[in-house]
Amino acid sequence: MSNKKVVLITGIGGQDGSLLAELLLERGYDVHGIIRRASNFNTQRIDHIFNKITLHYGDLTDMGNITSIIANVKPDEIYNLAAMSHVRVSFEMENYTFQTNTMGILNILQAVRTLGLSEKTKIYQASTSEMYGNTTDGSKMLTERSEMNPVSPYGISKLAAHHICNYYRDAYNMFVVSSVLLNHEGERRGLTFVTQKIAQYVGKYSHGKIGKPLQLGNLNAKRDWGYAKDYVWGIYLMMQYDKPDNYLLATGEEHSVREFVELAFNEIGISIEWRGSGEDERGYNKLTGDLLVEVNPKYYRPIDIEHLIGDASKAHKVLGWHPKTSFKTLVHLMVANAITN
Repeated sequence: MSNKKVVLITGIGGQDGSLLAELLLERGYDVHGIIRRASNFNTQRIDHIFNKITLHYGDLTDMGNITSIIANVKPDEIYNLAAMSHVRVSFEMENYTFQTNTMGILNILQAVRTLGLSEKTKIYQASTSEMYGNTTDGSKMLTERSEMNPVSPYGISKLAAHHICNYYRDAYNMFVVSSVLLNHEGERRGLTFVTQKIAQYVGKYSHGKIGKPLQLGNLNAKRDWGYAKDYVWGIYLMMQYDKPDNYLLATGEEHSVREFVELAFNEIGISIEWRGSGEDERGYNKLTGDLLVEVNPKYYRPIDIEHLIGDASKAHKVLGWHPKTSFKTLVHLMVANAITN
């Protein structure tokens, strides 16, 4: 009989899921993951550990399927990282967003309770900074106690899930942790997210693959950007603490999309010169005058969040967690990866 802890990760094929799987393998866990059936391979981020983990086909919206997997695996820990996580797309897929993000975690909680695993199985729910909406203008930092007023179907669905987790922890004395991870990026970030979109464009440009200019939405939006690997370590610490609670992880710094663009191009020796404003703003290669960046209103959200910045004092104090990677280093890592891959 193995003494290994057994873990089940939903969304194991994503940025956070793959990083968490690596971390838990290093710490001696028996790692299981749930992936969705697709006609194309969707395991690129976990191919290097494919033979060390056990994968199950599943969908969070299928209660019978999720219950069956949990019954078979009998995990000591469940990390729910699966979600319909693209904010802009959530405005077009509202129903699916709620089915996945809200009903998904409810299915997990109900399955654990129904199967009599409430005392054995710890559960982690990935919440989101999008739950806060426009509650800060950047002058005050968000904390676990800040007002939450989401302005997207994605944020609303995640806030409902957040409350469901609080309810199950309080009503049934289950070990349920829910945490907000402010924008955390890295080399494995999906290609449709703005940071990776910028890094990939710069990587192609460095190889002389010059097409149309980089198309971006709101250049003024400011975010608290950290490194995903640091944040996954924080998730692990939350689950090992003796008492379940809610946490917020952040760097405490705010940077605009415009700054990210400038630093990314600096990595390949290009300075960006901005001309115009609003929808007419353009970014040019200061030396050659080449048009590199333009604003495309197609990428605007119906309601955008202008500022996100967080105070992770609780995680510092309780868990001893601190972000190790600076914003500048994060940009460097992403661009360097885009250039070499």
